[in-house]
Amino acid sequence: MGLWQDGEARFVKSVFNTSQLPEPEHPEIAFAGRSNVGKSSLINRLLNRRDLVKVSSVPGKTQSLNFFQLGQGLYLVDLPGYGFAKVPRRIKNDWKGLISSYILNRQTLLCVVVIIDIRHEVKSQDLELVTWLKNEHIPLLLVYTKQDKLTANKRLHHAAVLDAGFGIAREERVLFSAKTGEGREELISKIEQFAV
Repeated sequence: MGLWQDGEARFVKSVFNTSQLPEPEHPEIAFAGRSNVGKSSLINRLLNRRDLVKVSSVPGKTQSLNFFQLGQGLYLVDLPGYGFAKVPRRIKNDWKGLISSYILNRQTLLCVVVIIDIRHEVKSQDLELVTWLKNEHIPLLLVYTKQDKLTANKRLHHAAVLDAGFGIAREERVLFSAKTGEGREELISKIEQFAV
């Protein structure tokens, strides 16, 4: 837990094609989600840093794989958002190629954390990603974020609807709020289980 507490994380590099990937020396946890789902805010909260990962209100701002290192070990990899980002189709296809190649071929990748907005029903692109990861036998963990925007009752109801939609058990996801930090300890604990 120590590394997570003291904000000892640093930006390593942005990767625009697979030839730029860092040497596969450290375990990696990747973070995926729709554009503007709050991926950057979640990673910042996880690392106890306010602005290590740049937060943007412009969908599709992240166009590369961004590597952050925790101390001398674990890499956290911020993947480009998918969904309604207003970027040219060619760039979208480049992203897809880069992301799928990274996920399928990276031997040091331990898990893909898929971030979902708890306020919405299952969206087709989220379901496609989760189904693809399952079919490829890539370990994944779902995080339902923005839980602070709902009452406790609605939170449980929405989470149950999402669980059913994704075909997962409660243990396979975490409820999270980047604003309040709720769910942070549980998410760290689950990430560390993959890193064992």
